[in-house]
Amino acid sequence: MTAAMVKMAAGAGVELVEFDVDDPRHVRWAVELWNEAAGNELPITERFLRYNCTEDVGVARGGRLALAEGLPVGFVLCSAYPGAPPAMRTDVAGWIEAMAVAPAFQRRGVGRSLLHWAEGWLAAQSLPGADPAAPSHPADSGFIGRIRVGGGLRPFVPGPLAGSEAEAFFQACGYEHDEEPLSWDVARSLSDYQPPVLSDVPAAARPGQPGQEADLVGFLAREFPGRWHWQAQRFLEEGGRISDYMLLWTDEGLNGSCRLTFEDSVSPIDRFFPYGLARPWAQLGSIGVSETLRGQGLGLYLLDAGLRRLHNSGINGCVIDWTTILDFYAKCGFLPYRSWAQLGRSLESGN
Repeated sequence: MTAAMVKMAAGAGVELVEFDVDDPRHVRWAVELWNEAAGNELPITERFLRYNCTEDVGVARGGRLALAEGLPVGFVLCSAYPGAPPAMRTDVAGWIEAMAVAPAFQRRGVGRSLLHWAEGWLAAQSLPGADPAAPSHPADSGFIGRIRVGGGLRPFVPGPLAGSEAEAFFQACGYEHDEEPLSWDVARSLSDYQPPVLSDVPAAARPGQPGQEADLVGFLAREFPGRWHWQAQRFLEEGGRISDYMLLWTDEGLNGSCRLTFEDSVSPIDRFFPYGLARPWAQLGSIGVSETLRGQGLGLYLLDAGLRRLHNSGINGCVIDWTTILDFYAKCGFLPYRSWAQLGRSLESGN
């Protein structure tokens, strides 16, 4: 927004209008607002935003733009999953996916107005995931669930950057840290990657092959029936390559998977903000093995297999996003790259 536009809008009231992802102006405005507010560390693109606003069966998405004299000064996007299958039902009422206010309009009530709208929208979604009979939230308390800042099914970010003004804003609005207050992205260059010392394991890790999609979905449905299963299904439905998954095979069948994101993958690599790393870029995760086989070194074996594949493909900068198991990734040379605050608040009926 130019100085003249800011001056013109400065004395105007702010109007909230519905965000329309099919309107190119709305998409452009939201990206510009985010990038102006977030600075150089967390820039997003129009492709990034459109991908994160993709329509998903059962998932509700809503948003508002704040306009002053017709000029965009802020926006908020939020989502809920009223149709969540049993394996994904928790006490999470929904997510504040993305929110930004132009710097010239910060500390003037625009952010609080957008947040108030988002909380009301989430309260109206009537999520079955919340458990009003839970001991900490008796049925007559009006408890609906917990709003999370970031961390949705197609996350923009896991949460506000730790120590940022955004974290302070949400705390001032009544949001509190989760039981685990921080998560991290970890990163390293793979140009000089050397495998860690590995135990002998009765397994083989290979890129997925066409025809193995059902094996992957079945494994995740059995072992990780929540978010990872949901994301894999959406990924394959959108034309994602099965070879973007490393699959861990044992004598019993498929018992592990590790997802890789390349610069030409269906899901945009810039969703992981790798800009401070040398290109070519890649991202690794989710990664997991069958519960009955954990503690045998298979996880590290699978991680190494994924990293060796990236290294052999010429990948340099690699990021592993949204984790709390720093010691595990440190075994392969990964160090903290950025930290995220994990924030939420209980949502009561009538909010």
